[in-house]
Amino acid sequence: MAEKQQLLDRRYMRMARIWAENSYCKRRKVGALLVKNQMIISDGYNGTPSGFENICEDENNISKPYVLHAEANAISKVARSHNSSDNATLYVTASPCIECAKLIIQAGIKRVVFGEQYRIMDGVELLERAGIEIIYLEKENE
Repeated sequence: MAEKQQLLDRRYMRMARIWAENSYCKRRKVGALLVKNQMIISDGYNGTPSGFENICEDENNISKPYVLHAEANAISKVARSHNSSDNATLYVTASPCIECAKLIIQAGIKRVVFGEQYRIMDGVELLERAGIEIIYLEKENE
């Protein structure tokens, strides 16, 4: 069973990386998938809110303050659907920040698989403190 889960984790992480390519952000493209019972129930990538221009950085190459993270987009998208993120797994290409970690906890997500460590790991620490299973899945030659 553990081997099958690892295979699925790698597969969904590859899909999250592909989904990240949809981002208009130049500095960093991040993708996220919410999976429950082996079904993708939501997806997201970092970018501006609906209806805003698709430009994530200002003239100094700094992310605009209203840019949404991939995790936040996936969680808010599932909130508008008939699905529930309770007990789901979140696959995200970069480790969650503290703000996204709070959303993950409140959304009832029980497992987070991420593929790249961000320089600030306080979000991961908060998720661990909340008892959420955390898996760091390094990119392998795919």
